[in-house]
Amino acid sequence: MANKGRDGDGVDSISSLPDEILQHILSSLQTATAIKTSTLSKRWRHVWSGTPSLHLILTRHDFKADSIDRTLALFKAPKMTSFHLYAGYHIKSPDINRSIEFAMLKNVENMWLDIRSYNYNIPEFLYFSSTIKQLTLSLVNIPDMNVPISSVYWTSLKKLSLFCSNFSEECMAKILSGCPILETLILEVSVDLKVIDLSKSLSLRTLEATIRVPGTQIVAPHIRCLRLTSIVYLCTLVDVSSLTEATLEVSVQSNEILTDGFPQVIIQEMVGMLQNVETLTFGPNLLKILSVAELYHLPFPSFKVKDLTLETTISQDVIPGLVRVLQNSHLLTKLTVQPKLVNGTLLGKSLDDLLDVHGLMNSDQRWRKEARVFPNILNWDVEPKHVVSFIKLMLKTALITLGGPKMKIVLQEDGQRIRFLAKTVEEYAEAIRWVHLLENERLGSLNNSLLRTSKLQFDQF
Repeated sequence: MANKGRDGDGVDSISSLPDEILQHILSSLQTATAIKTSTLSKRWRHVWSGTPSLHLILTRHDFKADSIDRTLALFKAPKMTSFHLYAGYHIKSPDINRSIEFAMLKNVENMWLDIRSYNYNIPEFLYFSSTIKQLTLSLVNIPDMNVPISSVYWTSLKKLSLFCSNFSEECMAKILSGCPILETLILEVSVDLKVIDLSKSLSLRTLEATIRVPGTQIVAPHIRCLRLTSIVYLCTLVDVSSLTEATLEVSVQSNEILTDGFPQVIIQEMVGMLQNVETLTFGPNLLKILSVAELYHLPFPSFKVKDLTLETTISQDVIPGLVRVLQNSHLLTKLTVQPKLVNGTLLGKSLDDLLDVHGLMNSDQRWRKEARVFPNILNWDVEPKHVVSFIKLMLKTALITLGGPKMKIVLQEDGQRIRFLAKTVEEYAEAIRWVHLLENERLGSLNNSLLRTSKLQFDQF
């Protein structure tokens, strides 16, 4: 271990690096760990103190207020680029606030606060900063995030992430009014926030939201990108008229949640609002809900999507919804299929389970025939042959729907990406023939054969 970092002549090559490089390395460590490097040698004694970041972990079992004070007193960097603070359940507010205020006096640019302390109240001085560009607030045990008494002044803030148990519309409005150049908003709140009104945030372009409140409405006419996960409860997209990219998923634990008009509301108030989006991603639970909607013969929107990603289970119960989405996407030029195993997936591993819970066992038989390609398998029992059958279904649907315009199909699995690029009906037919060979040949040898063909591009990258 003594020779680590030394060259053949016994010279310590790491210690000979400039302070700026060493401090950049230390900035990726927790501050308590970085401080330990001061015992290595005289060269290292004060290096950590010039690191332009602080990462403090305050927990009850080893917390000492004088130790934190000493750390702050020794910190000599003229400016702080990032400040991370984790405060455990029993850390007192004055100790938390002293660390935050110190970071703000150093003109911190990126701040991450994960505060678990009971009944903590955000200090008013936190709402006044002209230097913070990225801010994450994770407030787990705070019953209410208080509305700021004074005006919010986050004039440089471009990215704001809020993870709170309780967050009111009044508090949201006041915070947004003080963020004139905010570009990205990430939200996960549990109660009270029934309307996410972003209509006055003219510079906001990206919204990532996890919805845990029933009946939440989203008014965001200026955003270009939406990543939305709805936890059990329905969400209404009131105005997302500027969207060009969207990711949508619904996380539920039981098929029974899909009764009482649930699929129809999903179609009308969520999926239907994404008709003009050019880049779309649908999650596996959403595809199952869309399957129920299709089996109910509910009206389906037509999409103008050009780049579609389907994060999906390889199972029977996504087939009706998945195929209908493809059939209603006539402008599609790229399809990405990403097999996915996720938590919070709908119960039931077969199409029969889904049909039975909704009394649809005698519904349109063509879906049962189409889906019988796949056995009643659990997600973790998926085999390569099932994935191959899935690709064949995608290609056949594209062949029928698009009639042969150029479209790229990408399969992503286990970190690998396989791409099919076809331009004509004949090339789609050729793609189906080659995919069929995947069931009997190894991918490596098949790849060489495919690359020799002139009609079909098959690339792994």
